[in-house]
Amino acid sequence: MVLAAGALELSLRVALCATVLTTVFGVGGAYMLARHTFPGSRALESIATLPIVLPPSVLGYYLLVVLGARSPIGDAYESVFGGPLVFTWQGAVVAAAVASFPFCLRTARSAISEVDVRYEHAARTMGLKEWRIAAQVTLPLARNGIFAGIALAFARALGDFGTTLLVAGNIPGQTQTMPIAIYDAVQAGRDSDALELALILSVVALAVLVAVSMLERRPA
Repeated sequence: MVLAAGALELSLRVALCATVLTTVFGVGGAYMLARHTFPGSRALESIATLPIVLPPSVLGYYLLVVLGARSPIGDAYESVFGGPLVFTWQGAVVAAAVASFPFCLRTARSAISEVDVRYEHAARTMGLKEWRIAAQVTLPLARNGIFAGIALAFARALGDFGTTLLVAGNIPGQTQTMPIAIYDAVQAGRDSDALELALILSVVALAVLVAVSMLERRPA
């Protein structure tokens, strides 16, 4: 039970922090792609969606290259915070955020695209600036889809395994999230621990799916 509590606490911390990052960049990117056409927008969306189709090992390797101590980002992080980003729970946050980002982006983009642009045109005739139109008209009307995307991103971040394992490692009490703890328990033959962790993660995932289903049926 101590193992499950520690892994669950770490997993929730990582997933919540990753979801905050995903929400900021995912919803912002979704609005930009849904309401603005510019050269390379399709290519940009395709690149942002890559984590869905890339094997977790490949995505994790790319992140190791980008965030490692020998990279500019990794070197800058270490010089500021006095330690490496990889093989830390902060590294796990980045890995989970990158893996879950497309789920928020694509769901939010679809929801924003379905908002009738006539509401936005009416707001412009009233003299509202673009940022106020986005904040007071477009995003509120698309809120159900946006919340569904955020919930899916949280579930994906909570259940990430391969990418997090490569970037953050398997350090009990520090980077061992619930999916990694399940793998570790199975490898060690601790079937009861693995079952307990799997059931907890399944309940959380089911709750998220129910919430997404309710949001999709709820009128805007």
